[in-house]
Amino acid sequence: MRIPCPYCGSRDVSEFSYLGDAAPQRPDPSGDASSVEAAFFDYVYLRDNPAGPHRGLWYHGAGCRSWLVVRRNPSTHEILDVALAAKEPVA
Repeated sequence: MRIPCPYCGSRDVSEFSYLGDAAPQRPDPSGDASSVEAAFFDYVYLRDNPAGPHRGLWYHGAGCRSWLVVRRNPSTHEILDVALAAKEPVA
């Protein structure tokens, strides 16, 4: 699989590290302790496993060292879109 890095062009996936799903939002730590604890448990441990297009965070460690949001179809490995994580709203 090749990922089109915005700075380096099309590069082999071995140059990248996958962090995980780009959708989870860090919960607000203020509020009721039991609900905050449950929200952080969901944030850290629970993930969806979609069969279709998915947004993930990737780090280009062997290249420009940028964080990217890659939208791809895990069933076909088709890359649908790549954007810099700093410019992409995560959610």
